[in-house]
Amino acid sequence: METIFSLVNLIILPFWALMLLAPYWRWTERLIRSPWIAAPPALIYAALLLSSPLTASSGPSPAQIAGALASPTAAGIGALLGNPFGATVAWAHFVAFDLFVGRWVFLESRPLKLSHWVVAPVLFLVLMLGPLGLLVFLVIREVVRRRQPVALTAPAG
Repeated sequence: METIFSLVNLIILPFWALMLLAPYWRWTERLIRSPWIAAPPALIYAALLLSSPLTASSGPSPAQIAGALASPTAAGIGALLGNPFGATVAWAHFVAFDLFVGRWVFLESRPLKLSHWVVAPVLFLVLMLGPLGLLVFLVIREVVRRRQPVALTAPAG
């Protein structure tokens, strides 16, 4: 499990490095525009879930997973994640979604003309603390939108 856990980390790092360290390189935006960048950790997540019957000794069975998700409780989810298999599945889930959100923040910041000095810390927050980074970006985006002049459109006719 440790190898798969490490692999999940390694496959997302190039995309985060591009967004954080080379935001204006033409290949960065070209790569980040693809929603498929989040596919590798999502595929690992799916493969782990599908392999859970094969790894029942180190992780939960499909019935346990289904039961915990159908009627979630803190104790049930804790039991589901409280082993290396569950932690690796959860980690693949987190990094796939964090990367997708980071991609959205990166792309959404472009038309808002946000400085990379503002965007980079937000991306770092998304990478490290997922939902907190998203929340910070949503606030920044709302403030910027309210301060931008509204484009007047000519009446149709």
